[in-house]
Amino acid sequence: MSSFWTERRVFVTGATGLVGSWLVRSLVEKGAYVLALVRDWDPQSELIRSGFINRISVVSGALEDYPTLERAVTEHEVETVFHLGAQTIVGSALKSPLNTFEANIRGSYNLLEACRVQSSLVKRVVVASSDKAYGDVDVLPYDETMPPLGKHPYDVSKSCTDLLATTYHHTYGLPVVVARCGNIYGGGDLNWSRIVPGTIRSLLNGTAPVLRSDGTFLRDYVYVKDAAEAYLTMAQALDTPGIAGEAFNFGPSHPKTVIEIVNILRRIMDREDIEPVILNQAKAEIRDQYLNSEKAAKVLGIVPKQDLEGGLRETADWYRQMLGGAR
Repeated sequence: MSSFWTERRVFVTGATGLVGSWLVRSLVEKGAYVLALVRDWDPQSELIRSGFINRISVVSGALEDYPTLERAVTEHEVETVFHLGAQTIVGSALKSPLNTFEANIRGSYNLLEACRVQSSLVKRVVVASSDKAYGDVDVLPYDETMPPLGKHPYDVSKSCTDLLATTYHHTYGLPVVVARCGNIYGGGDLNWSRIVPGTIRSLLNGTAPVLRSDGTFLRDYVYVKDAAEAYLTMAQALDTPGIAGEAFNFGPSHPKTVIEIVNILRRIMDREDIEPVILNQAKAEIRDQYLNSEKAAKVLGIVPKQDLEGGLRETADWYRQMLGGAR
């Protein structure tokens, strides 16, 4: 895969986010020319903290601004696009659905349209979706034969993104693939309302982690480096007939409850003396979500490599360093 990416011209949206930061790093290390769309400059982003921002090209702007996207694709002669940019917080979507719809839906069709208009340049598009695109269903695990049926604002924005991606393939032949991951965790997640970074920060500060739910919600947890490598594999696979237009689930197929994640972190961080606070106030969130990822394993040969405890240990170490060496 390393030689495949040498001197490839790649455009990454959401490059300063959790997965985007590690994806850009991997692409740079593999020799790609990387262009990143950056809306806000956050010095705590892993992309900036690591210094990899200085090894790529940057276009400043937002997904909602179509001319910026088409100019980026055209002027930089982009060949491969990773669309990771989105408003990703369920609570924020509930409070402000319009901003979420603008970023996630308008932003997605703007980018897909720019790729269609410049189809002589763009040969691969990976759209980073989520298990939340499936919505709340009675039968689990989710598999790719299930339609996207989101009901709440964030889930609907992801369902729409998936439909837009497949529309651009089936109608215009755009070489696009949809990646549906479980909950992605790892060093670089600055959304403290999420259970992994929020719990780690609380434990480092000696305060009780706070759970919005009752602690029994089930989720798949995917380590960020595994997710980044999965996206790279999916992009490369688009050169194979029959891959374009497909969606692939990606997760460990071993769901954990929220309280299980908190307890693992308490143990590995030696803070079992601190009990979590369970609010049981979660709203507009799907209770149980986990994926059947057999298709990705069989067709693409990809499975998560990092075990959960090892990934959480690496993640905790990242936040210890980032937060100044606190206990």
